[in-house]
Amino acid sequence: MSTHTDIQIIKQNGHPAFVVIPYEEYIKAFPDKPWNPGKDLIPHEVVGITIKKGFSLVRAWREYLGLSQKEVAKKMGITQAALSQMESGEKSFEKLRLKSWRLRWALMLNR
Repeated sequence: MSTHTDIQIIKQNGHPAFVVIPYEEYIKAFPDKPWNPGKDLIPHEVVGITIKKGFSLVRAWREYLGLSQKEVAKKMGITQAALSQMESGEKSFEKLRLKSWRLRWALMLNR
């Protein structure tokens, strides 16, 4: 990249939600985590739902996959109310970090 590209911050509901950085900066920051184009991409539709509708990434993935909260919650082993709190931001993801891997598996089961 020959020209300087500034870091871009994308807000959701008035708060920073995403950061876009030049690829070279990413490689410097995370040298042990190279980008895998077949594995590491978030589908354009998921990003669009997140930005256009203001939904959390969790909800955007769920809606993209056409799943109900009840279905995802069951696959995660949590209540529908807990998933709803995750989607709305009521419950911190940090508090649910131990259960968040379940969401990934639950969503992957539907691919």
